[in-house]
Amino acid sequence: MFYWFLKWIALGPLLRVVFRPQVEGSESVPDEGAAILASNHLSYADWLFMPLTLPRRVTFVAKAEYFTTPGVKGRLQRLFFSGAGQVPIDRSGADAAAGALMSAKKVLGEGGLFGIYPEGTRSHDGRLYRGRTGVARLALETGVPVIPTAVVGTDVVAPPGKKFGSFTRPVVRFGRPLDFSRYAGMENDRYILRAITDEIMYEIMRLSGQEYVDKYAGVAKEEAKRAEAEAKRLESEAETAEEQKKAS
Repeated sequence: MFYWFLKWIALGPLLRVVFRPQVEGSESVPDEGAAILASNHLSYADWLFMPLTLPRRVTFVAKAEYFTTPGVKGRLQRLFFSGAGQVPIDRSGADAAAGALMSAKKVLGEGGLFGIYPEGTRSHDGRLYRGRTGVARLALETGVPVIPTAVVGTDVVAPPGKKFGSFTRPVVRFGRPLDFSRYAGMENDRYILRAITDEIMYEIMRLSGQEYVDKYAGVAKEEAKRAEAEAKRLESEAETAEEQKKAS
């Protein structure tokens, strides 16, 4: 019940008035019944704007810390994230992926909409990265359709590393539902899982217009950090050499 208060009475109208998000293809999302919404991930604001364009609740997994922090802050966090359609998952342990899968299967088993970001983390440069196969395994184990989804402009509203950027009208696009029932019983075949995931990512790329990089986002982020650190080191060495040259 608090979710609907949050969405329609408090946060929803404010976001609609300020940002006026646009939606395309919402008819692809069923009025009832389970479905997986597989989306690109540009900003922490994605999970606010995407569900806002639908009349149904969309559930995502969130860090367990949001639900276990003690004190008044912890209670407010739990109220907010629970009301906004989040369910907890501990991503720190070896079984985090399995825990996320179980949480998702419970939501889908109850006929809900489950939102997932196949890239696994936000894109640091606006490009679309290789999807992880958990979304394919989830689709095969539950037998529900996957609806490719693209959010555009949220990285302008809330760029990586910043709480707020600038005003724009985010766009949410829903593609045609993808049915993978032809692969039923093959959820342990890694080649099938990769093929399904790549098909989903292709549809997301088509909807979002992003450049695709066949590399995991987490790997790309680490490479970018190392390259930035190396550039700073070289710059520092060059400045030191220039100072030494002037001193001599």
